[in-house]
Parts: sequence; C-alpha cells; structure tokens
Amino acid sequence: MSSVTVYESGASPARPWSEFSAGARQAVPIFLGYLTLSVAYGVLARDAGLSLLDTMAMSLFVYAGAAQFIAVGMFAVGMDPLTVIFTTFLVNLRHVLMGASLAPFLRGLGFPSLALLATGVTDETFALNSTEYARRRHHHFFMYGAHLTSYSGWVSGSFIGAAGGSLVPGLDRLPLDFALPAMFISLLVLQVRDRLLAAAALLAAAFSVACALLLPGNWNIIVATLLVATLASGWEKWKRNS
Repeated sequence: MSSVTVYESGASPARPWSEFSAGARQAVPIFLGYLTLSVAYGVLARDAGLSLLDTMAMSLFVYAGAAQFIAVGMFAVGMDPLTVIFTTFLVNLRHVLMGASLAPFLRGLGFPSLALLATGVTDETFALNSTEYARRRHHHFFMYGAHLTSYSGWVSGSFIGAAGGSLVPGLDRLPLDFALPAMFISLLVLQVRDRLLAAAALLAAAFSVACALLLPGNWNIIVATLLVATLASGWEKWKRNS
C-alpha cells in the first residue's frame, strides 16, 4: 500500500509567491485547454438563448465545465430549471470525493482559504494538485496559482465565445455542436478504469434510452444515473464482502 505524506501548510519553507508562480506555470496547459473549450461554451450558450450576462455569470460563479455544457444543452431544449439544477448537482457530486482526497494536504488552513481553494477544484486541477502534492512538498499558494490560472482561462474563453459570436464574423456559425458530446465522451473514457465502470456506463446509457421512451418529461438521465449508481454500489459492496 502506498503512503501519502501530509504537510502542514504553514510548515512549508517555500516562499508563498514563488509557489504561486510555480502553480501558475504548471497550469498553463490547463489554461490553454480551458480557453479553447470555453469559447465553444460561450457560443453554444448564446445560441441556447442565454444573454452575455447569464453566460458570464455561469462561468464566474458556477465554474464547472461539464455542468455548464449540460445546463446549456438542457436550456436549449426547454427543460425546467429544477431538472437542470438536480442534473448538474449529480454531475458535480464527484467534487466531494476530490475535495476529500486533497484535504490531507491542506491541514491547518482556515475555512475561508479552504472554501476559496475548493471553488477552483476541477478534474484537471485535481489531477495536477494531487500529483504535485504527493510528489513533493508544496505551500498551499501553489494551489492558488494553479486554480487562478485555470479559472482565468475558462472565464476568458467564455467571454470570447459569448461576445465573439457577434464581433467576429462567422464565429457563431462554426460547427461547435460537437463540443458537448466530445467533452462527455472524453470524461467518460477517463472515468472508465475497469470492467465494472464500463458495464455501468453501458447500462446507464441503455436505462436512459428506455426511460426516455417510457417516462414522460425529461427525467430519464436522472433516473438512469440513480438506478445504475445504486446497482453498481451494491454490486461492489457484495463483491467486497463475498
């Protein structure tokens, strides 16, 4: 079993601002990726009927790429707000596990710092932080640098996409509809690490299609997610105890 070395944030000898700079440099690839992807989000959000203010408010205050793409897609087909909120809540539940995994590296920090750092946790920053903090000692300002750089990429790209649709000729006519399914396919591929997860993904897709055909409204994704998550958790627990 591998061990995780835990460092008290205040015990790090590194200078906070040099750590901030190091985190920012490490997050440059994330910045570039977010910049590109969020341009597509901005264009799609405006096409779905969101105003520039609404589009930017989602990026500034929600800052969750998958959830924002889901919300835009659901707004575009006229789903009710309760369904949008509940679906995005389920999608973002994984952040609880990410936060719990990073918590041992941030012992000693007060609630304001923890809350501020938590808002910057995404799939990509989580991968960067968990790798770097497990590899060597870091001040928590490293995480601030990585998060702020990634966040600025997402917000900047959102503005370019949302405002550029009218300012840049032809930008709003680019075939960006592929962005949403492409993003979810990439997220799915990254999550499927064993046969159980692969089976759960296929079963969820089948249940979602069946529910869409049999149930009224747009609850098929939520019903399929809860059903398959319950079945997979039960199967995993039974297999562990048998």
